[in-house]
Amino acid sequence: MTVTDDKAASASAAASPDDERTSMLEMFRMQPRAVWITAFAATIAFMGIGLVDPILHSIAEALNAPPNKLTLLFGVYVGVQCVAMLVTGWSAYRFGPKRTLTVGLVCIVLASGISVLAGDIDQLIALRVLWGLGNALFLATALAFIVSSAKGDRHGAIMMYEAALGIGLAVGPLLGATLGEWTWRAPFGGTALLMLIGAILCAIMLPADSPRATRTPVRISDPLKALKNRTLTIAGIGSAFYTGALFTVIAWAPIAMGLRPIHAGMIFFGWGLLTAVAGVFLATPLARAIGEKGGVLTAITGYGVVMALAGIGTLTGEVWLIGLAVVLSGLPSGILNTLFTDLAMASGGTDTPRSVSSAGFSFLRWAGAAIAAVLVSYLAEWFGEVAPWWFAVGYCAVALGAVAMVRTKKRKVAEDAALIGAEEF
Repeated sequence: MTVTDDKAASASAAASPDDERTSMLEMFRMQPRAVWITAFAATIAFMGIGLVDPILHSIAEALNAPPNKLTLLFGVYVGVQCVAMLVTGWSAYRFGPKRTLTVGLVCIVLASGISVLAGDIDQLIALRVLWGLGNALFLATALAFIVSSAKGDRHGAIMMYEAALGIGLAVGPLLGATLGEWTWRAPFGGTALLMLIGAILCAIMLPADSPRATRTPVRISDPLKALKNRTLTIAGIGSAFYTGALFTVIAWAPIAMGLRPIHAGMIFFGWGLLTAVAGVFLATPLARAIGEKGGVLTAITGYGVVMALAGIGTLTGEVWLIGLAVVLSGLPSGILNTLFTDLAMASGGTDTPRSVSSAGFSFLRWAGAAIAAVLVSYLAEWFGEVAPWWFAVGYCAVALGAVAMVRTKKRKVAEDAALIGAEEF
């Protein structure tokens, strides 16, 4: 993620003929236990991302929580991620990737475990702050750990992480829905237990951190300095507005639909599945056909269309139409996870490490997500329940204008773009 080892990131992504003939199963079998353990923990972390959506309506009923409190569960989560983008690279350099990764897992275990005992919505909101910090610390270093520990070429390691991403995004909502049918507290307990296993395995079995002298120095101010690059900043602003539309789906759709956990879980399962599939399998062919910038513009336009579809569903009271829009939004979202990130990284300049440019870009992106997640319930209160969707359409229009100003050359999409882009969640 944002602190991906620069030496690993600069390794050649091109596989030899022998590598290309290596099956996915063989590639997985050759990986050491450090890779498997980190991939397992990453899967659980990605599962936690979609955990809250299916049970949001149940939390509202059980804790008598108003919409502006419910959306804060996402607002504070992404808000702390925004700040964390400035410190995760420095932390991995200062304390080591393993320590940073393990501390992140412990934060998630504590936050999700204590959430089981929460007595009101304010306690859950406070715990989501700790959860967001833990997720940032862990996911920012997990990819670097997998790449540095994997056997064979770098492509095999990235495939492992892609598998964790896909399984986590798709299964997370189902886990939340299934356990949430019993009680809204159960999904938090299940996540805490699984993540505790991952934290113990990582602490015991991952190799020790190398001496600090061997790590690439990173300062807290470096990501902000990277934003002096005008094109990177413009791309970041565009991504911030698109991500505002994304978090309208994540934070508002469960409230707008008002479904029981299992039904909401199936909808967000479809969303997560399409997001993962599109990011890994559709983004690169689209960029190859019409260029990265063209792919981003096309996907943002598609996202605006499905936001309008959700607005029509809310206006007419057709919950199935809102659900369809949520599922379909996974396609442009997955494409944008990959292409938006890579478009920004191509604009970051050769004098700035990719990890630092990514952190600065993500700082802007998370800021847009946090503002949108907090604002969405107030938009509904001030202008009606359909207003968040129309504003999401407007966010997409602003994002289109920003991306149109980005200058870039058509080139090969970086192999890890889908993974770095996944930090968006």
